[in-house]
Amino acid sequence: MNTDTLNGTATNVGGKLKETLGGAIGDTSLQSEGAADQLGGTIQKSVGQARDAVEDSIRPVLDYVRQFSKERPFTAAAVAGVLGIAVINTLRGK
Repeated sequence: MNTDTLNGTATNVGGKLKETLGGAIGDTSLQSEGAADQLGGTIQKSVGQARDAVEDSIRPVLDYVRQFSKERPFTAAAVAGVLGIAVINTLRGK
């Protein structure tokens, strides 16, 4: 769980409190502000969850590549060279 997820959750809860308080005292601007805070908090929480999901799926691949590069430096350099040539040819349109 990262800071975006935590901050988004806190903003969402604060927005719910504002909306509830605004409804209780009849302040429509406070209600609207609370609803906007909830939306912002939900978006921030979703960004944090997406970041966690990407990191969880990419981290093992990066660890494997690092380990492979340490164990077989010449093979890793050859693979990187071939991939580099492939990218250059793709960008040139071949």
